[in-house]
Amino acid sequence: MIAKILMMAVFIAAVIFIGLRTRNQAGSVEGFVLGGRNVGPWLSAFAYGTSYFSAVIFVGYAGQFGWKYGISATWIGVGNAFIGSLLAWVVLGRRTRMMTHRLGSATMPQFFGSRYGSEALRVASAAIIFVFLIPYTASVYNGLSRLFEMAFGIDYTVCIVGMAIVTCVYVVLGGYMATVVNDFVQGIVMLVGIIAIIGAVLSDNGGFMAAITSLSQIPVEGSEMQGALAGFFGPDPLNLLGVVILTSLGTWGLPQMVGKFYAIKSDEAVRQGAIISTFFAVIVAGGSYFLGGFGRLYADQVAFNPTTGAPVYDSVVPSMLSTLPDLLIGLVIVLVLSASMSTLSSLVLTSSSTLTIDLIKGRLVKEMDERTQLLCMRTLLVVFVVLSAGIALWQYTSPVNFIAQLMGISWGALAGAFLGPFLWGLYSARISRAAVWASFVIGVGLTTANMFIGFIQSPVNCGAIAMLLSLVVVPLVSAFTPAVPFELDKAPEPHEL
Repeated sequence: MIAKILMMAVFIAAVIFIGLRTRNQAGSVEGFVLGGRNVGPWLSAFAYGTSYFSAVIFVGYAGQFGWKYGISATWIGVGNAFIGSLLAWVVLGRRTRMMTHRLGSATMPQFFGSRYGSEALRVASAAIIFVFLIPYTASVYNGLSRLFEMAFGIDYTVCIVGMAIVTCVYVVLGGYMATVVNDFVQGIVMLVGIIAIIGAVLSDNGGFMAAITSLSQIPVEGSEMQGALAGFFGPDPLNLLGVVILTSLGTWGLPQMVGKFYAIKSDEAVRQGAIISTFFAVIVAGGSYFLGGFGRLYADQVAFNPTTGAPVYDSVVPSMLSTLPDLLIGLVIVLVLSASMSTLSSLVLTSSSTLTIDLIKGRLVKEMDERTQLLCMRTLLVVFVVLSAGIALWQYTSPVNFIAQLMGISWGALAGAFLGPFLWGLYSARISRAAVWASFVIGVGLTTANMFIGFIQSPVNCGAIAMLLSLVVVPLVSAFTPAVPFELDKAPEPHEL
């Protein structure tokens, strides 16, 4: 216990120290939100990866989908690496950087407002971001708190409050640069930690071949396939594909992810960052889902819902880790805390900057100087953390009792609304405002309606469908409605920036 507490204390001291060291670079709006648009490839790539993978992935998704699909859940990590990371950097990175420089955009709503010449689109997208980033943030709290309960026996409420305070301190102090420097340090912890944990869990089950053999002998409910959990595509390939789409393609339309391309300093940095980010995702995402695939070997330790008899998916990974030596458990806690706090800092910074720049400035407050904007962003950052923490506490005792539901709703609504308008807006001059509105309505409408009515059984599949519809609807509606006049060729070359 002393070792675990010391590791936690060192980690918290380090992130606060970094916040203090970077506070001088957060003295302007552009510095606080984008680090002065001068962030290098390593910091940008690690910031992208650590914002991507949090306790939601390591505890929620790895536990749930590892239990459902066995070792084939590793395909989700592969998709995250090559679609959600490599392809996203190749397709979006350079173009996003150039276009946002040209338009002077610091946020995604600013991009929509300038690119499509519509203040209404800017306000609507800002509202969507604020509303739907909150449940995602709550899901991050949830996953981390369950691990803290397992390792320290600390009450769930105390975990959430403590994490909220630490996140607020270092983001309020240093803004974007505090988050990306911390992300780099935290990313190294994640790389080392996931490799060590996989080795320990496999060793605990007699090695890789013994663990695979044991997994192949476990029957799957509703499937006649023998050894399905050890199979190449698992017992349910179609639903597995839905998870791959949601978690991989979803990053292309999430404001806290594409924002990393706004801040990167050069075209060369984008090329380098694509390679670094992909390597990071292969290890962390691939490793997390691979680890979760062995969850059923710990079925006797996993909690089950007494009413439905279904496993409590959020307890799968903590159960797997509970038998590890104390030092490894301490490493796990620091690993997941690293992942979660990097994601939280990115989420709260995105939300507070969006509200300040796109909703309050020039509307609720007509005149806002730079100092007032910074004060407003820092205040809203605290408000956002408090709201998401409150939802996390409510969710703990509500029927929405596992992490993947919250993340599926959030990612589905955000990426379902923004993916098509953002991607097509970068590459096509024939996109209409009506098409953007149609995508907003479909992304938010489909996921929200499904949350209450449940006509699509899985919120994950619903989110994946919303994203694919966004990609199709935008060019389709644009073909029958007047396009917004825009000259793509005027985007500056990298050497001109």
